[in-house]
Amino acid sequence: MLQTADLIIKLNPADDVVIARVEIPAGTELLKDGVRVAVTIPAGHKIAIRDVAEGQPVRRYNQIIGYSTKPIRAGEHVHVHNLGMAHFERDYAFGADYQPTRFAAEPATFMGIRRADGRVATRNYLAVISSVNCSAHVSRKIAEYFTGERIADYPNVDGVFCITHQTGCGMASHGEPVEVLRRVLAGYATHANVASSLMIGLGCEANQINDLLAAQGLSRTEQLRTFTIQDTGGTRKTIENGIAMIREMLPEANKVRREPCPASHLVLGLECGGSDGYSGVSANPALGAAADLLVQHGGTAVLSETPEIYGAEHLLTRRAVSREVGEKLIERIRWWEDYTSKLGGDMNNNPSPGNKAGGLTTILEKSLGAAAKGGTTGLMDVYKYAEHIKTKGFGFMDTPGYDPVSITGLVAGGANVVCFTTGRGSAYGCKPSPSLKLATNSALWNRQEEDMDINCGVIVDGKASVQEVGQQIFELILKTASGQPSKSEIFGYGDDEFAPWVLGPTM
Repeated sequence: MLQTADLIIKLNPADDVVIARVEIPAGTELLKDGVRVAVTIPAGHKIAIRDVAEGQPVRRYNQIIGYSTKPIRAGEHVHVHNLGMAHFERDYAFGADYQPTRFAAEPATFMGIRRADGRVATRNYLAVISSVNCSAHVSRKIAEYFTGERIADYPNVDGVFCITHQTGCGMASHGEPVEVLRRVLAGYATHANVASSLMIGLGCEANQINDLLAAQGLSRTEQLRTFTIQDTGGTRKTIENGIAMIREMLPEANKVRREPCPASHLVLGLECGGSDGYSGVSANPALGAAADLLVQHGGTAVLSETPEIYGAEHLLTRRAVSREVGEKLIERIRWWEDYTSKLGGDMNNNPSPGNKAGGLTTILEKSLGAAAKGGTTGLMDVYKYAEHIKTKGFGFMDTPGYDPVSITGLVAGGANVVCFTTGRGSAYGCKPSPSLKLATNSALWNRQEEDMDINCGVIVDGKASVQEVGQQIFELILKTASGQPSKSEIFGYGDDEFAPWVLGPTM
């Protein structure tokens, strides 16, 4: 249970460390623990509260976050200079802690947009999608034509955005790399938040549009149109043709109206980026509480970033609805171990320099904090990257830890709202889905309030509980899903952050 004092945060009685709430000068006496601070401790960093012999595990959250690389004395700063990684066995105990969800008696609602196929949208966009980098320029020119002034007569349309990327050729026309790309592009083209889409190719690329449609079981319709630069006759004709097609799509897209819809139609993507020592104390567990509330109201919340739950995966497998679901997660962990090993790396190439500056030391520590975003409900399914999210409740998607790539997979899978926790101040948006930014500490909130939607630093400050902030996040999710713009939407983020996971060699 979280205990917040004036200077430190102690997360569990069994922990070997406490967290500095503020910068703590050398010589400060931590009276409750009978510990004198040996050196000045930066805010968010760890202080040993008992001696730890060399080679022994160090615990935070009552979980192992690493092993001492030299003797650690009580009062010392615990960080990269004296804490490292070592292999240890995790008890996966598949399903041991699974409990069926207790659903809310009166499900929450939001003002959503009902689609003909039964899905519910939180936004209403038109999308221009390039199948290959070669058609990126014309795709962007088409989307840029439709300024706010030019679509002013269509007030129910949120905008025209483009999807461009750096791949689509220089790869095999079959196999996992192109399959992943096609899954992503199809997921955006048919997303609930996209009323209609236009896909443009060059004509000779590996990622042929006909093959993409066939592989994803899609057909051309009035809402999904395609053509290529080569067939159309070059750049100018392509741009003119694309503009004409979007003009034809706008009147139909504008016919939608928002109406009350159950929260069960929400698919929430859970992400953290620019994490710090407070992430696992404030914003991540608060988002976990909000995810629990959404699940209790019949909705879906999906955790991601497989490399950033490494070392904490046993906490998720214990919540699995079945051994089969738990094993799917471990299979992805093993894939990543093999993948990084083949490339000459290891799973502890994380945390990033910014994470370390914020107080995180090992991937184990980062993962334990990151997993808190997933709340406490049962793990109902595990998805491949950009795979369609089809099971209600809490799920997990296999993605890299890099934020744009991870969220691209979540949105392609169907996430119609995203919550993004940050301790360092990440900037991000992800059209066509709104992204809410949750600050882990009040210093970040005060410095970058215009980019942050909620200050979870009040938990660190002792002014609110995790559950109280979780309720606040849940309520903001409903308002945002109803059309209230997020801070990143106000600034226009979302056109440049699309980044599909690139697998395999570029040839």
